[in-house]
Amino acid sequence: MSSLTELLNDWLPRQRWFAAKGVDLHSITTASTGRLTERLDTPDGAVALDHLILQVQSPLGRQHYQLFVGWRDWLPDRLIHAAIGEAEGRIAYDALHDPAVATELLAGLAVGRRWGDLRLVPEPGADIDPTARGRVISGEQSNTSIIYGDFGILKVYRRLEPGVNPDVEIHRALSAAGSLHVARALAVMESDALAPDGDPTTEPTTLGFLSSFFANSADGWAMATASVRDLLAEGDLRADEVGGDFAAESFRLGVAVAEVHRDLAAAFGEVTLSGAAWSDIVTAMQVEAGRVAGHVPSIAEQLPQIVATFEAARTLDTPVVVQRVHGDLHLGQTLRTLTGWAIIDFEGEPAKSLPQRKERQLLAKDIAGMLRSFDYAAHHLLPTGATESQQTYRAAEWAARNRAAFLDGYRSADGALPLGAQAVITAFELDKAVYEVAYEHGNRPVWEPIPLHAVATLITAGGTK
Repeated sequence: MSSLTELLNDWLPRQRWFAAKGVDLHSITTASTGRLTERLDTPDGAVALDHLILQVQSPLGRQHYQLFVGWRDWLPDRLIHAAIGEAEGRIAYDALHDPAVATELLAGLAVGRRWGDLRLVPEPGADIDPTARGRVISGEQSNTSIIYGDFGILKVYRRLEPGVNPDVEIHRALSAAGSLHVARALAVMESDALAPDGDPTTEPTTLGFLSSFFANSADGWAMATASVRDLLAEGDLRADEVGGDFAAESFRLGVAVAEVHRDLAAAFGEVTLSGAAWSDIVTAMQVEAGRVAGHVPSIAEQLPQIVATFEAARTLDTPVVVQRVHGDLHLGQTLRTLTGWAIIDFEGEPAKSLPQRKERQLLAKDIAGMLRSFDYAAHHLLPTGATESQQTYRAAEWAARNRAAFLDGYRSADGALPLGAQAVITAFELDKAVYEVAYEHGNRPVWEPIPLHAVATLITAGGTK
């Protein structure tokens, strides 16, 4: 019979949140393990529950992952998809998918409970309903989230790094500032298990974060692409004449992002970069473009113009200011609520380390992410290799209209921070587009023309030929 470790060698690489796919796993060991309960009674049998922090060694280095393992004599049909396998005479499964376990977690967060190596800590004044039933969101890439009724959502971080997650830091700061554009921080799951040499004086590692839930909200990406679909279905109407015109919402979204940036600057402070530091950022963009050109022919063909466009941003007349930002902003990180726009998921780019995700960055980082997202929303519905000029024209019209509306909204916001020189925004958007070309080239080649068109447009806008 297999051991749990042997089962995990096969099971982990098949999980969407596991980052070490496609490489040989040298070893899987437990950095922390604890039995949370010997017996949790449920309507379809008793459960024993373990909490594990796994240490995975691979050619990518050392990574840590969090896993709640439930043990049952048999699995009901609703949990078969979460099965890990049979070990030690019982069936092991991913217990976050079990409503009984989700309820137990919430009850602990409501009262503040020490549970093995876990600390479940409510935020001061948080109103948590411990009886709400939880359901796991399907389709998430890097975490597992449980929605509790209409009041809260618990994000359980799968890949862990020592320290407080920026998602928690930023939500706490913006909640304290009274921001209307973020969820309220309600509780955290944390542990000292990854502290260096077990030193409990260092920052705890964030394991999970409970925040308020925006019930009856609409995803920004879904709204934007529905607007594009409406436009492309009309044969003779302009973007501003279609009933699903999105420009007013893009304007409001720009206001919301500007107000979040303003509050982040107040909470975490701003720093003016030296000329040398900014020059290093430009150089890093050029180096990355050269690296991509080494394996993506479409970027190699335009590399001189790409490098020249970055070079145009190197010398600026105005100071370059950095602050805490979202770090991975796009339409999919926004929700249209009953009262306005909300911004979600302040973890930053998941491929970067925790210290990197906490670094101050230019506002242009977030702005470029949103501008690229509008462009993708406009063009991804076109048929592969579409040559129908009316459709391509209308998609471009939608993108230009909504990008402009977003920037207008941003600049109109009360206390909006200056975005800096246009050359800086262009450089960040070009850097993002080059990354997108590389991604699509390796994963979705039929989509490569979308960011490649943006690259061509941006190098022209940057003043090169």
